[in-house]
Amino acid sequence: MEILAFGVTADEEPLLERAFAREGRHEVRCLDVFLDEDTAPIAAGYEVVSSSVNADLGGRVLNVLAAGGTRLVAQRSTGFNNIDLDAARRLGLTVSRVSYYSPYSVAEFAWTLAMAVNRRIVRASNRTRDFDFRLNGLMGRDMRGRTAGVLGTGKIGEAFTRIAHGFGMRLLGWDIAPNPACVELGMTYVEKEELFASADLISLHVPLMEETRHLVDAGALAVMKDDAILVNSSRGGLVDTEALVGELREGRFAGVGLDVYEAEAGVFFLDKSLEAFPDDTLARLITFPNVLVTSHQAYYTHDAVGQIIEATVRNVADYLAGRRSENTLVPGPV
Repeated sequence: MEILAFGVTADEEPLLERAFAREGRHEVRCLDVFLDEDTAPIAAGYEVVSSSVNADLGGRVLNVLAAGGTRLVAQRSTGFNNIDLDAARRLGLTVSRVSYYSPYSVAEFAWTLAMAVNRRIVRASNRTRDFDFRLNGLMGRDMRGRTAGVLGTGKIGEAFTRIAHGFGMRLLGWDIAPNPACVELGMTYVEKEELFASADLISLHVPLMEETRHLVDAGALAVMKDDAILVNSSRGGLVDTEALVGELREGRFAGVGLDVYEAEAGVFFLDKSLEAFPDDTLARLITFPNVLVTSHQAYYTHDAVGQIIEATVRNVADYLAGRRSENTLVPGPV
């Protein structure tokens, strides 16, 4: 069987090809275009399609896939807020995801963003490239003794917390249930309003659902410390970007590190450098000197991508064998 994989990066392609070659039964055709309404017809005749994190798997796209003969959609990511699961059930599709990969990849990158904005690394690097070695405007703060607020203390949040503990920080957490490992590290669980008001560093590690959309809204931003650092390496929709831009215009926050953006689909992972950029909000956000935006790369390590690909290979094998696993979102017809 030939499997069609959308949204494959140049780094990912040889890993995918080798993984399926080791499995020995299938070949994979890799495309760098993302799966959406325009590209879905390419999948006609492919029983198995694999999608990337920013794919559009709404009802219209799933209808096109099903009409073309697709029976399995294997998404190479953990989040699935982009998939219309009800439509998949109605169409008799099997849908899988990757429920686990290295939490350290994202947690370490979140800390990279935090320290980069705290210590003004990008500004310093840009200066020294011009042989400007002044220190004016580059002063940061020690993390030791300050307060880290972690919203979402699952595997990634726990990994982030362990690093914060290593820095010697006071730990505040918010989640539907405490993580015993975080409690053992000294974390105190509080209401999110108290966390926003008390934390010097706030990092988001919750999934995007209707309940968490714009978790960091105008009200949350208003109670945050003027010199707080905000980091989002989870999902862009957790932050009300318009409200954030409004606060940044007022000169607030020591730093903001964003690896995700709520309107990133159709922008992130693509080269837009030669086009008139249509998103005024993102364009404005990038201009602030205390903001660092990266293009959804927190997961992008050899370790994590390798685990994602291996899980995808297993998901295909499970589908063909009629098995379900923790990665199965929609089991398809019995």
